[in-house]
Amino acid sequence: MADSKYNNKKTIVDGIKFDSEMESHYYIYLKKLKEEGIVLDFELQPKYILQEGFVKDGKKIQAITYKADFKVMYANGLEEVIDVKGKLTEAFKIKRKMLLYKYRDIDFKCLQEKGRKPNKYWVQIL
Repeated sequence: MADSKYNNKKTIVDGIKFDSEMESHYYIYLKKLKEEGIVLDFELQPKYILQEGFVKDGKKIQAITYKADFKVMYANGLEEVIDVKGKLTEAFKIKRKMLLYKYRDIDFKCLQEKGRKPNKYWVQIL
């Protein structure tokens, strides 16, 4: 089923529902890297608070959060936060800036899948 807003096709791999085929492909790629010992582990959908919630005039204002696609822990000690995107929305660009401002030590990458089988590869787009 395609997401009408971004034309993404929801995909299920290993019983996990991904928002897009591209995201599921990166999951499969990470599993391969883990089998090879390059990746120690990875987390799906890590959540970051960009702005705390608060109360104004008696009304609760929800926190602004950002949910990345993956947090990857490599065997060499490096950690990366990865988002896989087909399209960069304005909302994503703003949240990315907020994330980088609040979590300055984070190594954040926005990736996109390029090429055709069997020569697909990942490129950093932001």
